[in-house]
This record gives sequence, structure tokens and C-alpha cells, in this order.
Amino acid sequence: MSAVPRAHSQTLGIVIAGGRARRMGGGDKARIEIGGATILDRTLTRLRPQCDGMIINANDPARFADSGLPVVADSVPDYAGPLAGILAGLDWTAAQAAGIVWVVSAPSDCPFLPRDLVARLHQARIEANALLACVRSGERRHPVIALWPVKLREDLRHALTADHPRKVDEWTARYPIGVAEWPAKPVDPFFNVNTPEDAAAAARMAQQFPDF
Repeated sequence: MSAVPRAHSQTLGIVIAGGRARRMGGGDKARIEIGGATILDRTLTRLRPQCDGMIINANDPARFADSGLPVVADSVPDYAGPLAGILAGLDWTAAQAAGIVWVVSAPSDCPFLPRDLVARLHQARIEANALLACVRSGERRHPVIALWPVKLREDLRHALTADHPRKVDEWTARYPIGVAEWPAKPVDPFFNVNTPEDAAAAARMAQQFPDF
């Protein structure tokens, strides 16, 4: 995997695409088109230039065979939520991307991710002298959009198999965490598409703010 020179530490990106899209009535949220491109394509277009490699977390790899990226399944059973996907990304990085010690995660349903996300997450964790960093827009934290050290993977594995946390912030509360902040207007960069109404709202935002 070739390294791309950047001001921040080498970082691998993982798109968490393991959700079942129940509120969408099934289907595949990542394939919804917003502003002429699927959410997955928008996510990769924004995140790939910031990272030293990309992978996708999904338990049915055939869904993303056309992406050309490694597709990594959860390593713990029973759809243990996004933390399981993050653990899969940390394990893959340790095994396949020697020398990279940071992973940034983002869900597959956020079409407006910032183009400086990774740099600002690194800045937040350095300024807070923290092990982790996540994002906040307005008054709301988004714990799945976060920066993770690969060295915490065994701690996370133990938690998932012994303590069974389902919410990301239930586990990250155990560690010092930095927070990178963005305004929520005119477009919340972490707006996520969970329902058909969300998809329609995202399409309107993409049309109104095409350069966002």
C-alpha cells in the first residue's frame, strides 16, 4: 500500500456499511443517489484523498465487489453494531497495512463528509492529548465518525466479547477523547440518511449547495 505524504500521521479509512437499513424499508443506503452520485461514491470521493488506503466493512462482501476495495466482515458474531466494524478495520490494518497505526471510520450514509476530516481529527486528539477523537456538529456528537489507534484493538475485542457494548460512545467513554467541531449550518457535514425523508432532504441540500 503506497503512502501519500500528508501533514498528519498515516491513516487508513474504513467505511462502515454493515447496517440493515430497516428505516429505509430495506435496500442499500450506500447506493442511494444524492446530487448525481451514490452516497458511497460521495463518501469515497471525499475520504480517499485524506487517507493512505480505504476499506469497506460489510458482512456480505458481494455488495461492494464493484468498489475495487477490500471488503472486511465483522470478526465478532451477531451484528454487534458499528464497534464490530471498527474492530474489523483495526484488525485488517494491523495485518495488511504494516506501519499504519491510525484508522478513521465513517458510516456509509453520510453524503457531506468534510474534506479536512482526517486532519482535524488528528489535530483534536493531539490538542486534547487523547487516545481517540470524534466529531461534533452543532450540539451533537457523531461517535462513529472517529479516529482510532490500532493498538486499542484487543481492548475493543475484549469489550465486545465480554461487556457487549452496543453504542460506540458507551465504549469510548473509557478513554480520553478529543472532539473536532463543525457548524451544523448551512449544511450539517455529518447529516446521515436513515429514511426516505432524509434522502429527499439530502438531495435538496446537494442541489442548493452543490459545492459543499
